[in-house]
Amino acid sequence: MFYWVLKWVVVGPLLKTVFRPHVEGADHVPATGAAILASNHLSYADWLFMPLVIPRRVTFVVKAEYFQGPGVKGWLQRTFFSGAGQVPIDRSSGKSAEGAMRTGLKILRNGNLFGIYPEGTRSPDGRLFRGRTGVARLALEAKVPVVPVAVIGTDVVAPPGKKFGRLHSPHVRFGRPLDFSRYQGMESDRYILRAITDEIMYEIMELSGQEYVDAYAVKGMASGAAKHDPEPPGTASAEAA
Repeated sequence: MFYWVLKWVVVGPLLKTVFRPHVEGADHVPATGAAILASNHLSYADWLFMPLVIPRRVTFVVKAEYFQGPGVKGWLQRTFFSGAGQVPIDRSSGKSAEGAMRTGLKILRNGNLFGIYPEGTRSPDGRLFRGRTGVARLALEAKVPVVPVAVIGTDVVAPPGKKFGRLHSPHVRFGRPLDFSRYQGMESDRYILRAITDEIMYEIMELSGQEYVDAYAVKGMASGAAKHDPEPPGTASAEAA
């Protein structure tokens, strides 16, 4: 219930009034049933604007630390993230990616939308980086379509290294759902997982207009200020490669 209060009564109307986000292809998001929304990742604000422009709830995973803060501030943070549809995931061990996969599968098997950033982290320079294959494995195991998504302009609203930038109208584009049922039963084949992931990233590139880099984003963050930004929801779920 709190999710819908935030989306339709509190945060959503404010964001729409101030930023006036544009949306294309919202009809490509299934009206019912499970699907993965695989998006590019320019800013921590992505997870606010992408779900805002469609009527259905989108769930991301977020690191457990956001749910463990002490005092009033911790309570407010837990309340907000929980109410905003986020699910905590423990990323302190090497099995964290597996935990994110299990969480994603549970969400999808319940017939819901699961949001994921295949790059695994925010782009340090605005380009689109190589996708992690967790998104492909998740799609095959859950037997669901993948809707490619491009969020454009959020790095102007909230640039890497800053909490706020300047007023700008973000643009959210949804592509046609991608069906990978032809690969069913091949979720352990790393070449198939890479081929699926590359197809998803190509569609995101076409929607976003970003320059593509065939390297993982984490390797390009040596000087990126994004290292010090709070990590947003959805990142953990992409890391299973």
